[in-house]
Amino acid sequence: MADYKDMLDQLRNGEVKSVVIKKEEFLQFREQIVKDEQFKHFRGEAKQGGDVVFTYSQIPRS
Repeated sequence: MADYKDMLDQLRNGEVKSVVIKKEEFLQFREQIVKDEQFKHFRGEAKQGGDVVFTYSQIPRS
């Protein structure tokens, strides 16, 4: 299992531009991302096959 909190921190700090989460890992990742205080700043884009690419935005989604 990957360290999802570190992945979120890297996105937030601009160390990485995006993170790809495999379909099989999505539910575990989701548990961590919804607990994050800046949850609405993260954006997930589903790709064909079930993988999701997450990015971070300075402006929260509504």
